[in-house]
Amino acid sequence: MSTTHQSTIRLRPDDPIAVATDKLAAGTDIDGVTLNKAIPRGHKFALEAIASGEPVRKYGQIIGFAKEDIAPGDHVHTHNLAFGSADRLPPLPQVAKGSAHPEDQEKRWLGYRRADGRVGTRNFIGVLTSVNCSATVAHLIASEAEKRGIFADLPNVDGVIGLSHGTGCGMADRGEPFQRLERTLWGTATNPNFGGVLMVGLGCEVFQLPRLRKTYGIPEDAPFKSMTIQESGGTIATVEAGLRAVRELALRANTVARSDAPISALRLALQCGGSDGFSGITANPALGVASDRIVAAGGTTVLAETPEIYGAEHMLMARAVDDATREKLTGQIDWWEKYTAMHGVTLDANPSPGNIAGGITTILEKSLGAVAKGGSAPLAGVLNYSEPIDRGGFLFMDSPGYDPCSVTGQIASGCNIVAFTTGRGSAFGSRPSPSIKLSTTSDLYSRMSDDVDVDCGTVLDGQTLDQVGGEILDCLLRVSSGEKSKSETHDYGRHEFVPWQIGAVL
Repeated sequence: MSTTHQSTIRLRPDDPIAVATDKLAAGTDIDGVTLNKAIPRGHKFALEAIASGEPVRKYGQIIGFAKEDIAPGDHVHTHNLAFGSADRLPPLPQVAKGSAHPEDQEKRWLGYRRADGRVGTRNFIGVLTSVNCSATVAHLIASEAEKRGIFADLPNVDGVIGLSHGTGCGMADRGEPFQRLERTLWGTATNPNFGGVLMVGLGCEVFQLPRLRKTYGIPEDAPFKSMTIQESGGTIATVEAGLRAVRELALRANTVARSDAPISALRLALQCGGSDGFSGITANPALGVASDRIVAAGGTTVLAETPEIYGAEHMLMARAVDDATREKLTGQIDWWEKYTAMHGVTLDANPSPGNIAGGITTILEKSLGAVAKGGSAPLAGVLNYSEPIDRGGFLFMDSPGYDPCSVTGQIASGCNIVAFTTGRGSAFGSRPSPSIKLSTTSDLYSRMSDDVDVDCGTVLDGQTLDQVGGEILDCLLRVSSGEKSKSETHDYGRHEFVPWQIGAVL
């Protein structure tokens, strides 16, 4: 039995393995190599003999070490490939900045200009909570505002969003856990996609609203209001007072209409979830092309999920603009190694059952694909979780690999739109920043076309990464201008606000 080259991909000439782009039967001949077992789609097989203990490369980079002798034609996966220490991976030479597209300087989108110069892709009113105790009231205010149609006469307001979380009390009132929550809540409230925010508390919680106002010097005339259930007189009284506050904020927000904005005003969060063996071949590098074009046009892109760059961090460090940037990323990796060790696990536990079923074997393989979302632009800076974006270019933000938690931090940092690649099929959306989803294969796109915005599987059919990257950029500009993403049509994002909670629960 023989097959065409389109049924397999060898990513680098010196890779000892190839990836099956279709399900291949046992006995299939691939350029003189006979498959010993059936190879699932997206999985790897050996093109040459690999001795036990030898490194195995994909993309020309080590993804693991053979646990046993591997013969040509063998399936290469978790049964015979093991995670190895990332410190044996050599640093790469400096990567050149992604090439600019002159036409991108002329491309425009329509957004909401804020007083600080940032531009929103949406003009929402947010109802946020200081503590989980006020979650129900916050959502009641938001849902009642929709039921009463209090925005019907305000064409420039995109709606109201209730966002709640699971902490705010039972915690220390100082230290990194408290500061991280404070930074995340205020960063979310000041995201340019909010035209106004009401924050609702209970009143007796650790996270006190007056303290928030004092810490950030929030003036009384800011588009930010706060109240507590205890001071307002209970649930019904707080909902009614909240509706009046939301209406007042909305009237103010309505005075800002969409206007012309350049690509440089985009702050794009780069995300992936439900990754598979094609993530690093199609959707992620195509998104990397779009990221490079945004950066070259003066915009900002933010990669995150520290456990999912583990083993490939050397590729980012080689692109760091200075030693301080490199050292900050090194410190974040060191923290994660200590954190996981403290809990008796390793970072190689990161690939999920779905990742493994889709063809990903080790965290090294997953990380190499994940880093591809960041293209080739220099690493201009490294942020802590939810730390405000303070410069343009390609940035990295520390976060867990849990998608809702990671995106929450990116939005709190100031990202006004999200691009999310998926191979297994992720049902995800975010607020207030819309999320577009990108499929790694055309099969996934056909099965979940109601959820996926761009089919990147066309790379396997002959389209170039540059072409698909251009399609992603065009989709981002349309959605930034007001077109609803697929996740927005399903009203995703109301329950995906998950601040990263660390520290003792008291």
